[in-house]
Amino acid sequence: MSYRAICFVIMPFGRKPDMSGREIDFDLIYRDIIEPAIGDVGFDAVRADEEVNAGLIHKAMYERLMLSEYAVADLTVFNPNVYYELGVRHAVRPQTTVLISADESRLPFDVGHLRTLPYRLDEKGRPKDAAGARAALAKRLEDCKQHGEPDSPLSKLLDGFKPAEVEHSKTDIFRQKVTYSQDLKSKLRKARALERGKNVAALDAVKTELGDIGTVEAGVVIDLLLSYRAAGAWDRMIDLYRAMDPVLQKSVLAREQYAFALNRAGHGEDAEIVLQELLEDRGPSSETYGLLGRVYKDRWEAAKKAGDLAASGWAEKAIEAYLKGFEVDWRDAYPGVNAVTLIALTDPEDERITRLAPVVRYAVERKIERGGADYWDYATLVELAVIAGQLGEAVRSLPKALANLDEGWKAETTARNLSLIGDARRGAGKDDAQLSKIIAALEARVK
Repeated sequence: MSYRAICFVIMPFGRKPDMSGREIDFDLIYRDIIEPAIGDVGFDAVRADEEVNAGLIHKAMYERLMLSEYAVADLTVFNPNVYYELGVRHAVRPQTTVLISADESRLPFDVGHLRTLPYRLDEKGRPKDAAGARAALAKRLEDCKQHGEPDSPLSKLLDGFKPAEVEHSKTDIFRQKVTYSQDLKSKLRKARALERGKNVAALDAVKTELGDIGTVEAGVVIDLLLSYRAAGAWDRMIDLYRAMDPVLQKSVLAREQYAFALNRAGHGEDAEIVLQELLEDRGPSSETYGLLGRVYKDRWEAAKKAGDLAASGWAEKAIEAYLKGFEVDWRDAYPGVNAVTLIALTDPEDERITRLAPVVRYAVERKIERGGADYWDYATLVELAVIAGQLGEAVRSLPKALANLDEGWKAETTARNLSLIGDARRGAGKDDAQLSKIIAALEARVK
């Protein structure tokens, strides 16, 4: 089973006539030029299935067009399937699509201005100087890998055009959806389950097995990245991100997780830069704002501990980021509950608490009712109950949170938030015996 990045090939099949009537052997072009060139760069070539159902591209085709890290499209003849598939690709991928055509081809006006790599054919429609064409295509693919410059006319010519994100909106869901070797998935799952220290060593062994990360399929790299996250190996996450294919590095998911790791590793200023640039490039997102809020929240904690007068300023910046994230998507309770918690910690009488907390609770409860709830949803109910002083309800919600816990650092995050609330409660002379038990139960789940 190969874990290398996929280069999807969009081209005609068999022998097809060009405008002059010359029969061109596209299978030979694929065999002698395209497929070996893709292999030379370290990718796996996947050629589209010619068969379509009722004239429509089937689901697997769409998935390859959208998710393959690279693509090569042969525009030599006016094949409607090829041109349609290229249009889909350009709409969802701003870069990493290489166009090729026979040097005597006359391209349609709409694509005539695009950079196209020529190759030569003999009078029988077979490759002429296949070795030279192979080398030229490999070089163009290598350039894509190293630089990832936009090649989609939509991205180059339309100001402000932003292709739709094809990554999953939640990083934990991404790992459940990727479809690749069960053997590798099993190795990563077993490595994550090991005790701290041993789990990192096991993940390192998988990384070594994969070889050059820059040529590994995106789904595999992201799974490894999230596995390092589960192990709390922030420096490993940073190193893995920096070794990624530059195109994958530019994805929202990878950039968010890179910023997350930077902040956890103590590089909050660098994390802030990454997240601010992401917001400028891709627009507002509940996840991005939530991560930015955490960066500011950590600065608030550090300033507060040091007695720095700037502490209240950092708290407001964190609250502002969390609120923006919740306003982007009211269904995502994560930034909402963090906003409520931080407001309660800085000013328990702030009227925003009574306005915002019920909205956050409703968002969580609706998600639980719809199905698919995870640890964060039940942990949010615990946190909201503690903020409201309803410790009995928090104790009743805790078992469901623990039953859905999949990564120890998540319990550590909740325990940390509750500890801050506990400090505030004790400062106000309130009993926190039940809260201490909740915190202890969460800390016991941290590897």
